[in-house]
Amino acid sequence: MMTKAERSAHPFYRTGTGAPLVLLHGGTSSWHCWESVVPLLSGHHDVFAPNLPGHGGRPDLPRPYTISALTDSLEKSMDDAGFETAHIAGNSLGGWLAMELARRGRARSVVALSPAGAWRTDETRVPAIFHAMRRQMRLGYPVVPLVMRVPALRRAALRTVCAHGDRVTAQQAIRSSRYALRCTVIEDLPQVIATHYEPYGPLDLPVLIAWSGQDRIIPADRYAEGWRRWAPSATWRTLPDVGHVPMYDDPALVANTILEWTTRAADISKAN
Repeated sequence: MMTKAERSAHPFYRTGTGAPLVLLHGGTSSWHCWESVVPLLSGHHDVFAPNLPGHGGRPDLPRPYTISALTDSLEKSMDDAGFETAHIAGNSLGGWLAMELARRGRARSVVALSPAGAWRTDETRVPAIFHAMRRQMRLGYPVVPLVMRVPALRRAALRTVCAHGDRVTAQQAIRSSRYALRCTVIEDLPQVIATHYEPYGPLDLPVLIAWSGQDRIIPADRYAEGWRRWAPSATWRTLPDVGHVPMYDDPALVANTILEWTTRAADISKAN
């Protein structure tokens, strides 16, 4: 059995029993963003949470960096885990990749939490936000360990990514900052956005798009319409009082949303 330190440094986390469930983090993050959610899921599912390439210390992909190449990598990760198909939940970039896995027939159901993608190919706002966040982190990194140990300062520092940064532990916040600075995907984000992607059309599986009510990075009033066109068969929901990374703000809400959806998908499968 891995120690806590060994598990923390591992490029993926797997635990639990039941139907397979893959959890996908967002850009600049790592599987650790699911840390508080996994215990609420592992009694129901065989949970597999991998780091994306170029994230959390995992080796990067050859350039050009594309959604297709990322999805290829995730398919291999699923193969290595022994998952032909799985329920898939993803946040931000992970939500976009969950939909790509559904397109390839690898998903039993999808929960996309404030998904990236489905935007105009000339989108510039989101890359600008991430670049600004990175600049701020670089400037403030020497004092990050001190700032993140004070709940009020932690909340202020994390206000872009979550509504209640004081609920994130100091250790989580420091690790998240370290991984964000090392992530390479941000440099390629404008190119990824500019690539033309085909809409999904009606998918023959349950898809839930659950948007964070206080998302400052990809707010629903600005970006949801693209997803309504790209995934017309999806069910929609707003998650209250959470920011762009809702797993930090309300792990129970996220876990219950995923479990409700995987249960619904299993019931539909049995009925058919």
